[in-house]
Amino acid sequence: MSRAMRAAWRLGAAAVRCRAGRPLSHAAGEGGGAAAEGSGGGGGSGSREAIERLVREHPVVVFMKGSPEQPLCGFSNAVVQILRLHGVEDYRAHDVLQDPDLRQGIKNYSNWPTIPQVYLNGEFVGGCDILLQMHQNGDLVEELKKLGIRSALLDAEKDQDKK
Repeated sequence: MSRAMRAAWRLGAAAVRCRAGRPLSHAAGEGGGAAAEGSGGGGGSGSREAIERLVREHPVVVFMKGSPEQPLCGFSNAVVQILRLHGVEDYRAHDVLQDPDLRQGIKNYSNWPTIPQVYLNGEFVGGCDILLQMHQNGDLVEELKKLGIRSALLDAEKDQDKK
């Protein structure tokens, strides 16, 4: 494992231990960080149809507590930090604390009991623990590549090799 990858792994592990939801200079793309919009006739914001639209609205979608700029739990913060390490700035984030129906609906949709939840190309990936594991073993770099997103860690590793 390269020096850059080891440093990124340590950062990822530190993000999980961190419980403070500090503001980040990270932008989540247009519309990111906002609560889910109305469902437009397919039932409430927590309905299966509404959730389906949300998870398919963008290649990277995160359901979290708070916003990328101000995560309100340590696990949501860790997901934001991991995405940030990889240079993923354009994603959709939905604050489940703003909508109790969405909060329960996403848990029902994925059959996963906890928040945050990460979706790549409309497919449920997992929560903070799974994303951290994918980050640590390199799988996240490969999954991002499938979406046409080049991980910033690849560039950091290349820069490190030049030194």
